[in-house]
Amino acid sequence: MKLSKQGAMELIGHEAIVQTRYRDTKNVWTIGVGHTKAAGDPDPAAYTEVMPLKEVFKLFQKDMQKYADDVNAALKVPVSQTEFDALVSFHFNTGGINKASLVKSINARDKTTAAKQFLNWKKPPEVMGRRKKERKLFAEGTYSNGGKAKLVRADANGKLQWKKAKTIDLAKELDKA
Repeated sequence: MKLSKQGAMELIGHEAIVQTRYRDTKNVWTIGVGHTKAAGDPDPAAYTEVMPLKEVFKLFQKDMQKYADDVNAALKVPVSQTEFDALVSFHFNTGGINKASLVKSINARDKTTAAKQFLNWKKPPEVMGRRKKERKLFAEGTYSNGGKAKLVRADANGKLQWKKAKTIDLAKELDKA
């Protein structure tokens, strides 16, 4: 399976878009939608320009392929598109698709328990809003961000400027890309 357009918009809505390099919560140089050096080129530490939205989306699509592949490899039973989208979002945020009890529950065909197990991944506490949205997408098929995301810039030191963030309509922007 592949991450759907709605799934991509949901995930981007959880993350935000940053067209300039910034330091994430672990002080790692990052750009775009959570792209770090570990994901491959470009190296955000060396990227000193403003990345055009078209390039941000292209980079995001490339990065997401690995996460979608990991989710596909972890699943032994079929899932719906919304379930898959929720799992890719979860894996992108946690990196834990191969050790999550929710995957064991899915593979045992117990999706009710799996939905509850999204909330086992609760660190840092700020992630619980996202985890509840992923659970709702998995259990109910409900996308929650309305196709919107924050567009944020960072200062020269890599500090995000949240007070200056704009909300953008991802469907319109993705159609341009």
